Amino acid sequence: MAPASPGGGWDSTARAMQTALAATTNQTVQVYNVSGAGGTIGLAQFVNEAKGKPHELMVGGLVMVGAIQTNKAPVNLSQVTPLALLTAEAEAIVVPADSKYQTMQELIEDFKANPTAISWGGGSAGGTDHILVGLIAKAVGVSPAQINYIAYSGGGEATAAILSGAVTAGVSGVSEFAEQVAAGTMRMLAVSSEQPIEGVNAPTLKEAGIDVALMNWRAVFGAPDLTAEQRAAVIAALEKMHASKEWQDALAKNGWTDYFRAGDEFSAFLNNEITRIEAVLRDLGLIQ
Repeated sequence: MAPASPGGGWDSTARAMQTALAATTNQTVQVYNVSGAGGTIGLAQFVNEAKGKPHELMVGGLVMVGAIQTNKAPVNLSQVTPLALLTAEAEAIVVPADSKYQTMQELIEDFKANPTAISWGGGSAGGTDHILVGLIAKAVGVSPAQINYIAYSGGGEATAAILSGAVTAGVSGVSEFAEQVAAGTMRMLAVSSEQPIEGVNAPTLKEAGIDVALMNWRAVFGAPDLTAEQRAAVIAALEKMHASKEWQDALAKNGWTDYFRAGDEFSAFLNNEITRIEAVLRDLGLIQ
């Protein structure tokens, strides 16, 4: 299941898995879409209909963690079986090329001096972009309640707002801004990865003196109530998929960062992310 419409990140991840799993298991693999509410409609269906079925898989990610909280979803990720972290993309902070801000440090100085004077444009409220701005605010001593965040429904709208100067700075996945940065219409001030990104001429937030890292990750979950043997078998199949030429080709073709962590390692990572995201959403006033 891709708990989103065709064409987006979760859908393309599911379809890449379809190709790689079919090649490594010699089984027929089908993808179906259940869209809506940041993946929580699909999650509810998966929790209710897939119980104990080891052949049922669901793609999800960081966006779903936030959506479960902000939509007060009746289900959550403790009800499914975490299997493996698959890919991740760093976020980028950009300004229009004619902005007075040459560095992330300069932007943050003004943000600290007058938080509401700096407007941040990104995706939906409570999404990855908004969460990153919340983490930055906390790290530099600004109250997240003072953030002037403007949410746009699509990448095109956000890009237009950044280029026109309607917002001070823009936040999205690195790939969203690559063309504009290459064309010289935007300047990338920082990226949210732990390490510098090859081929990207921007420091990490940590290098810019802000102790924040955030990756927009995607993962695969199994059905509720799997036995230990079933879980181990599915994880083994995913490890084989990850090593396959088909999956490695999909990573390269889509420009995805390989972030593979399976089993207990992924479960520990997931629990940390849920705790961290919940705290930021509370600080932002998006959940009680």
